[in-house]
Amino acid sequence: MVPLNTADQETPREREEFRRSAPHFADRITADGRDGWPVEAGRYRLVVSRACPWASRALVSRRLLGLESALPVAITDPIQDERSWRFTLDPGGLDPVLGIAFLSEAYDARETGYPGGVSVPAVVDVPSGALVTNDYHRITLDLATEWTALHREGAPDLYPEELRDEIDEVAEGVYRDVNNGVYRAGFAEHQGTYEEAYRRLFARLDELSERLSTRRYLVGDTITEADIRLFTTLVRFDAVYHGHFKCNRNKLSENRVLWGYVRDLFQTPGFGDTVDFDHIKRHYYQVHTNINPRRIVPLGPDLSGWLTPHHREELGGRPFGDGTAPGPAPDGEAVPEQGRAL
Repeated sequence: MVPLNTADQETPREREEFRRSAPHFADRITADGRDGWPVEAGRYRLVVSRACPWASRALVSRRLLGLESALPVAITDPIQDERSWRFTLDPGGLDPVLGIAFLSEAYDARETGYPGGVSVPAVVDVPSGALVTNDYHRITLDLATEWTALHREGAPDLYPEELRDEIDEVAEGVYRDVNNGVYRAGFAEHQGTYEEAYRRLFARLDELSERLSTRRYLVGDTITEADIRLFTTLVRFDAVYHGHFKCNRNKLSENRVLWGYVRDLFQTPGFGDTVDFDHIKRHYYQVHTNINPRRIVPLGPDLSGWLTPHHREELGGRPFGDGTAPGPAPDGEAVPEQGRAL
């Protein structure tokens, strides 16, 4: 999860209240290694929390592109302590490859005394144990465009060159008003700030609903980076943002178009099979004690609706373009039963 302490806001009141940090470590892993980090199978470890929407982008992209063996993953505990993300889900409380108890140790190996927050997703160089990048915007774009030599056969093109301008434009609005908008509302300290974020969030959702009423995907007729970025917020909406962050004009399940759209993606291999509702709910309700001081985790909502027919195929479109669906999740990466929609 990205720490909330630097600005990308647009209004003076929001600049006073809500700040999301820009990635401090923005190195890139490229096919030609021009930043000093070449694409190399098995060299790096992707550290994620299944609770975090920003990290979930990387999980979805990695699955769709078939990079599981080339870029192994480490899953953190959804509950943080004073040292942030920790590997308490692993035997002995240590990541079995990096040999560390806290992701902060990889940050320290990169920059001693780094004063910023410890965020996921993060890519760590296994030989040195040092962080390479925590640039959540760039990681997925590079997986799609720089790691192509290691993509599975039949991998989709998630960032097609001819559609990049439109993808970027759509994704920017989604980021500002939806991905980040729910946080602006949830962490608002004044009524006016909350109301401004709330209105912009639902105005953007209404615009997206209209756009998706006649097309299956956000850009073109296949899944792209834009869909991944919207999905990871929408899939958390009813479970946490509607109540916990007071984004409660209506539930997503009450919006026919967006509910159909997000279920379509959820039922597409590579999307729903990366979602852990147990991790999501426990993280938000137990870590954000300033919002939920008693740390009570709600039992709802009912998750069975995620697997109901969506009928979005009637709009046409080809989920993977000329490619194919990814296979099942690798051994050890399947979401535990308590976190799945059954």
